Amino acid sequence: MKLTTKTTIFTITLSMALLVVLLIISLYAFRQFSLSNAEEHARTAAEIVRVGLTEAMVNGVITERERMLQRLSAVEGLRDARVVRGQPVVKQFGEGLTQERDLDSIEKDVLSHGKAQTFLEEGGEEPIFRMTIPYIATQESNPNCLACHDVKPGAVLGAVTISISLGNQKSQALLTVGAMVLALGIFSGITILLVRGQIRAIVATAEGVSHVVSLAKGGDFTARIELKEQRDDEIGTIAQDLNDMMGHLQESLGGLTRDVARVIQYESTGHKNILDTTTHMVDTLVNVAHFKQTIEEDRTPIEVYQHIGHVLRDEFLIQRYTIYEVLTDKDQLETMVVDGELKAGCRWCDLQILAQAEACRARRSAGGRVVDAVDTPGLCNMFSPRKNMEGDWTHMCIPVLHSGTISVVVQLVVERSHATFFRHQLPFIQVYLREAAPVIQAKRLLDTLRDSALRDAMTGLHNRRFLEEYLDTMLATAKRQGNSIRIMMLDLDHFKNVNDTYGHDAGDAVLIGFGKVAMAQVRASDMVIRYGGEEFMVLIAEGKDEGGSAGDVVAEKIRAAVEAMRTPVGGHVLSNTVSVGLSRFPDDGGEFWEVAKLADVALYQAKRSGRNRVVSYVAGMESEDEDKAAAKGPSPRGGEAPVRAKEEKPRKG
Repeated sequence: MKLTTKTTIFTITLSMALLVVLLIISLYAFRQFSLSNAEEHARTAAEIVRVGLTEAMVNGVITERERMLQRLSAVEGLRDARVVRGQPVVKQFGEGLTQERDLDSIEKDVLSHGKAQTFLEEGGEEPIFRMTIPYIATQESNPNCLACHDVKPGAVLGAVTISISLGNQKSQALLTVGAMVLALGIFSGITILLVRGQIRAIVATAEGVSHVVSLAKGGDFTARIELKEQRDDEIGTIAQDLNDMMGHLQESLGGLTRDVARVIQYESTGHKNILDTTTHMVDTLVNVAHFKQTIEEDRTPIEVYQHIGHVLRDEFLIQRYTIYEVLTDKDQLETMVVDGELKAGCRWCDLQILAQAEACRARRSAGGRVVDAVDTPGLCNMFSPRKNMEGDWTHMCIPVLHSGTISVVVQLVVERSHATFFRHQLPFIQVYLREAAPVIQAKRLLDTLRDSALRDAMTGLHNRRFLEEYLDTMLATAKRQGNSIRIMMLDLDHFKNVNDTYGHDAGDAVLIGFGKVAMAQVRASDMVIRYGGEEFMVLIAEGKDEGGSAGDVVAEKIRAAVEAMRTPVGGHVLSNTVSVGLSRFPDDGGEFWEVAKLADVALYQAKRSGRNRVVSYVAGMESEDEDKAAAKGPSPRGGEAPVRAKEEKPRKG
C-alpha cells in the first residue's frame, strides 16, 4: 500500500474518530445540561405549588387547589403537576381528592424517606423528566407549618411530582450537534485534501529517491529525480541534492572505472553496473598485488606455475587447465602443471606440440592474441582431449608475453555450456598472467645462471661446486630412506698423451664424448660429476633391495662403454679406456669426503693393476698401495699420488 493511501486512510480514520468522540461528548453534555435545567425548573415549579397550597390553606380556599395545578400544567414544557398527601396530613385532614390517593412507587418512597427523586422517561414520543419533591414540616417557614399541621418538625407532609418535557431541548441539542459535526466534517475534508496534496508531493519525491537509489545500487548513476513543479522547500532541496550527488558519482566513479579498466586492459563500456565492475576490478588489482608479492618470493619457476594454478582453481573456479613453458632454444613446449598436477603428461592437446612448439596455435599467435575456440569449434587442430574425458569441452589458450616473446601458454579447458561465464573472466586472468610474466622470466634466468654455475661448461655435467651444494641434501635423503651411496672415481687412461699428441681440441672432444657415454649408462637418480681435468665422480644411491651391486654394475657398464667409444679427431679415430675406483658410504667410513678418498685409493689400485678396470675398495688397501708405491717407484696417476710416469700413447682406431 502506498504512503498516499495510508496517509489518506489514517487521516479519514482520525477525523471520523474525532467526530465520534465529539458527538458523544456533545450529546452527553447536552443531556446533562438538559437534565440539570429540567431539575431546576421542577424545583421552581414545586416551590410555586407549595407556596400556592399554603396560601390557599391560609385563605380557606384549599379545595380549589385542583384548578391551580391545572393552570400550572398549562405552562409550556410543563406536562403535569401532581400533589399527594403524607400520612400525617391524611390522619389530620383526610385522604383528599381522588387523584391524590393513587400513589406510585416513587411517591411512596419519597414520602417514606423524605428525599427527592428524579426519573427520565424516554420510551414515548418525547423524553419526560419527572421529579418528586417531599414537603417537610418546619417551624422556620412563613407561615409556620406547625401552626396548621399537628405534626412534629421534619415530618413529611406530602410530595409534589413535576413532569417536564425535554423534547424541545432534545431537538435543539441534535440540531446544534449536527451543525458542529457538519462544520468539523467540512474542516476535516479540507484538511485531508491539503494533507493529501502535500503527502502526494512527499511520496512522489520518496518514490523518485527510491528509484534513483535502486538504480545506483545496481551501479547505474544516470537516473535523476524529476519534480512536476519547481519547489523551494525541503522537498525541492532533497531532490536537487540527490541529483547533484548522482551526477558527481557518475562522473567520478565513471572516470575511476575507465582508469582502472585501462590499467587491466578491460573493456568496461558495455557494463551498466559500473559500481560492481569497478569493485571487481579494484579487488582484482588488490589480489594481483598480493599474488605478485607471493610469487616474487618463490625460488623457482615451477613454484610460480603452482601459484598460477591455485589462482585459476580458487579465484576463477577453473579445474581443467594446462600451463606450458616454451623452450625457445629447442622449439618445444613442456607441461609444467596439468589440472593441478606438476609435470603431468599432456592431457588436452596432441603430443606433437611438445616436440614442435610451432604446432601450437597460441605459440605462434601474433601479438599474444587469445585463441578462443568457444564460438569456433576446431579452431586449433591440436586440441585433443583424451577419450575418457566425458563432456563437451572447449578451450581458450592465453599466450603470456614478455619482452615481445611468448614464454608461457596457459590453456583453459571448460565445458561449452559454461564457456560464456569463463570468457568474461579472461581479462582478469590475463592481469594475473601479465604480472607473472616478468617474474617467471626472472626465475628462469636465475635457474639458467644457477645451472651454469653448477655445471661444467664443456661437458654439460655437474661440477664440483654442485656436489658441495647438493651433498647435504643427498646425504639426508639417503639416511632417511636407509640407502647407501656408492662413490665412483673415474680417470681416463693415458689422457695426457691425447693432449700432447693431438692437441687440446682432441682432448676436449674425448672429454665431451666421455660425458655423453657416462650419462647414457646411469639412472636419472644418479649423478655424474666432472671432478677435475680428466677425473670424474659418479654417485649412485643403492637401496637395500638392490643387494649393494648397483654401483658395480654401473661401473662396469661405463668402463665397457668407454672402451667401445671412438672419437674422430683430424682424420684419426681415437679409442680410450677408463679406470674406476669404488667405495661405499657409510659402510667404508662415517665422513663422506674420507670415503671419497678411499674410492680414489681404489682408483689408484686400478691404475697400478693395468688400467681399464674396476676396483672396489677393501679395508687396508691404502696401506698396501703405499708399500707398492715405495717399492715400484712413481705413481701412474697424478693428484695425491706421486707424479705419474710417461703415459702410453692412445691407440688409434
